Amino acid sequence: MRGRKVAYGVMMGTCLTLFVLAWAVVRLYSHAAAVAMSVVALVIPPFAAIVANWNIDRTDRRD
Repeated sequence: MRGRKVAYGVMMGTCLTLFVLAWAVVRLYSHAAAVAMSVVALVIPPFAAIVANWNIDRTDRRD
């Protein structure tokens, strides 16, 4: 469980960092790069949710 939480946190932190950097810094130099960074950041949250819930039925069960 802890490993999944850490992975989720890292992925969401990366997502937030990409958004902030894209629109605070990178847009001043290249709008295309800022949009590309935003697109990458938009793809990360669904994968973070998948990672956070991976094998949740098997690993968290205490039978």
